[in-house]
Amino acid sequence: MTNDGWTGKTRPKALVIGGSMAGLFAALLLRREGWKVDVYERIGAELAGRGAGIVTHRELFEVLGRAGIDTEAAAVGVAVPGRRVLDGSGHIEGELKLRQVLTSWGHLYGLLRAAFPAENYHHRKNLVEVAEVDDRVAARFSDGSEASGDLLIGADGIFSCVRAQLAADVYPRYAGYVAWRGLVEERKLSPRTRAELCDWFAFSLPPGEQMLGYPVAGANEEMDVGERRFNFVWYRPADSGHGLADLLTDIDGVRHELSIPPIRIRPDVIASMRRDAERLLAPQFAEVVRLTDQPFIQAILDLETSRMVLGPRTVILGDAAFVARPHVGMGVTKAAGDAAALVDVLRAHPRDLPAALAKFESTRLPFGAAVVRRARDLGAYMQAQIATAEERAMAERHRTPEAVMAETAVTTGIAA
Repeated sequence: MTNDGWTGKTRPKALVIGGSMAGLFAALLLRREGWKVDVYERIGAELAGRGAGIVTHRELFEVLGRAGIDTEAAAVGVAVPGRRVLDGSGHIEGELKLRQVLTSWGHLYGLLRAAFPAENYHHRKNLVEVAEVDDRVAARFSDGSEASGDLLIGADGIFSCVRAQLAADVYPRYAGYVAWRGLVEERKLSPRTRAELCDWFAFSLPPGEQMLGYPVAGANEEMDVGERRFNFVWYRPADSGHGLADLLTDIDGVRHELSIPPIRIRPDVIASMRRDAERLLAPQFAEVVRLTDQPFIQAILDLETSRMVLGPRTVILGDAAFVARPHVGMGVTKAAGDAAALVDVLRAHPRDLPAALAKFESTRLPFGAAVVRRARDLGAYMQAQIATAEERAMAERHRTPEAVMAETAVTTGIAA
């Protein structure tokens, strides 16, 4: 791309705030279009240890290819042939053929991070101000440093500093339930549990709750049977008052608002959760929970913006703009799609940045809203409180074993 329409320079420059998935997708795609790109991440260390399991979709593989990741050479994840539901006694209640590739956050992040130049990825850069002046946009950081460019991309997640500064009225809202999550080494599990869970996308469905799990790469990215890990997500109601407050009060009695570091979770909270697993879940899943060393809590949140263009040269994407409940399994794919759509409109309007960003927003706003809406419908029956009988009836449609297998983490049913 040789573009002198915006700055009088041959190569436009982008500042990407946030060095996780969304930021790396945007940075890699822009570099392949000829842009100069620098990524600014507030965390001081690499992020590869974060997160747990990720469901992939066709669009994700397409954008990985565009970003220069050879998905044939790089094993992206573990393939499963389909889905199954286990009843309370551990018997198979239903099965559905549906091949998917499951991966881990750390493995996918590692592929993207390795493809981006280290010298253009900056750690310990905590954004404090975005300023647009004439034909430039500047980012100022808490260490006193500053960077400027032609375009600033806020890809800094659900608690985005870019969004907080330029769209402070948009913030996440608690959905009324949490997810307990964790990873266990496949080799720790009993032969029965390995045989009945570890090659499947599997579910257990206690009343008003949902447990799911699937295999992902091992701690050192091993994909071989026996060397993998099993990832679980257990959705449980927790009212916004005492229930959530208790879960997020740490070992020193400090109350955290919406998240808590895993090592700060009180032992009595984890012990209570493990007892509930033995009482409520299929025995195979109860074993998974029992053998997981460090489970962690994720408060389920909704986030929806009415704007993705926050200034003439500033845009947000990924979780900075929309966060859908995990039931659709679209978080990383949506971030990749946002990045690809942004690059497409910049290529189509090489000398008209306002037109490019307006086109981007008109395309991705409806899609992001549709993903959030679909995820809200799928998860409604796990909310601690459902206001009306009509809402309860609608929620019930999505909780049967057949519906859960067919609707969870698939792109069908998302209509912009």
